[in-house]
Amino acid sequence: MTAGAERLLNYIEQHIVEVAEAMPEDRFDFTPDSLHISGSEFKNVRSFAGQMKHLATDNFFIWSAITGDEIPKDVEDVNGPANLKTKASIIAYLKQSFSVGHKAIKTLTTSNAMDLIPFRGNQLPRVDLAFYALTHANEHYGQLVIYLRMCGIIPPASRPDRPQ
Repeated sequence: MTAGAERLLNYIEQHIVEVAEAMPEDRFDFTPDSLHISGSEFKNVRSFAGQMKHLATDNFFIWSAITGDEIPKDVEDVNGPANLKTKASIIAYLKQSFSVGHKAIKTLTTSNAMDLIPFRGNQLPRVDLAFYALTHANEHYGQLVIYLRMCGIIPPASRPDRPQ
């Protein structure tokens, strides 16, 4: 059971970290709204950094529900710690959140996968939370790829020189 989930987490973690590393630090505050694309609706969307911090924060919330770990102390909401401003600190926070995911996946077994645990006012099976975290990460990966391309950067996974 855990081998497949671990493969998926490794895959999305690698791609998201590569996207984060590919974005220049001076573009971490980029939002599509700054391009003023006619007919588009990007008002009030998260910046690239905001996307990263939100994804990492939700990783902590979701994966920690499975592991029982505490959420980092400076997290006030799903937007992540306000004090994280630099590319390096945001990437470190992102990587830390994925490490909780790896820990959570290692706890899943066929006998506990359907155990109900509290999450955001509901009781959900452990395995549901794992799939939710993976799906959520993939959704943000898609958005982050678009942000890169809007900044004229080819995402690392799409580069022609990338080994297959």
